[in-house]
Amino acid sequence: MPVIARYALATLTPLLLLILGSLFALPFGLAALIWLTLLAAFLDQVLAPPAHDPDNQSPWPDHLSLVLALGHLALIPLVLTALAGPVLDFGQKLALLFATASFFGQVSHPNAHELIHRRPRWLSGFGGLVYISVLYGHHASAHRLVHHRYVGTDQDPNTPLPSEGFWDYVPRAWKGEFEAGLMAENDRLSRRGKHAWSPSNPYIYWVTGGILMLFAAVYIAGLPGLLAFLTLAALTHLQILLSDYIQHYGLQRLERPDGRLEPVAPHHSWNAPKGFSSYLMMNAPSHSEHHMHPDRPYNQLDTGARVPILPYSVPIMAMLATLPPVWHRVMDKRALRVMQAAEARLHDRSPEPETTRINPAS
Repeated sequence: MPVIARYALATLTPLLLLILGSLFALPFGLAALIWLTLLAAFLDQVLAPPAHDPDNQSPWPDHLSLVLALGHLALIPLVLTALAGPVLDFGQKLALLFATASFFGQVSHPNAHELIHRRPRWLSGFGGLVYISVLYGHHASAHRLVHHRYVGTDQDPNTPLPSEGFWDYVPRAWKGEFEAGLMAENDRLSRRGKHAWSPSNPYIYWVTGGILMLFAAVYIAGLPGLLAFLTLAALTHLQILLSDYIQHYGLQRLERPDGRLEPVAPHHSWNAPKGFSSYLMMNAPSHSEHHMHPDRPYNQLDTGARVPILPYSVPIMAMLATLPPVWHRVMDKRALRVMQAAEARLHDRSPEPETTRINPAS
């Protein structure tokens, strides 16, 4: 099977199940939830990570991203109508709610993240639309202008502080990301001689788009639809923050002997190149490669690079992160070993490697 077909199968199947689950009083929502959780966990143990796609000229990766973005936008009114309407029973609604939230966090978010790095500009705009649709449009600004530049430092609100628990991280990062992205956009406009209220400021569209989504939810499905939409948005926000938290926990950029921070390197991100979740999440678990090559399409990322490896897949690590005592027991010593190795290299003044094998023992 072609590499891109595997991505399509992993991502489009739950989308189709969610559409069917919104239209018919049958257990399609439960099937989507199983696909995104239990089946994903099982297949991660038996499938090999995605291979590097040799075809770097194919338009199909961008076509798949566009289909997923359009499918995401079309799914929202269907799900809100189903959750607020009388067709589904309570159990079916509950399964559809959590399956949709899981799809938004595990497929729509990685896909939108992929799109905001794409060119031409209209293609990256679809990534922004997906984020607007879950009230997180500012991520399109903050991720590119702040996170990629300052990752591993206290100037990046999405980088966890040393030993910071997830529930302490959430309010700080959620608020800090919005503010840092706004400041970065305002600075960018100022350098061009434009004011903050210029139509060139994307925050105008992030905020007004979010407000329009709230009105749209009420128009589509009334107050129950608004409640369902806010629940989906909140669960999606948590998953976006979880992904940044687990992929950068405990990994800080060190100060070099000349007083400057070391450049962003592969050992500043955790990775989890698993067989199924990597396809499902558009190769987002190969996070070091993304930070080294932000413009490289997801099917071109090297899942075999020598980088820090998480002990489990991203979805399982996300569950552990919601239990801080368990998370710290699993991750603190691993993160410390990565930082000790990085500090030893820095003091030896050895050249920064292109890729680094830092896979701490359990």
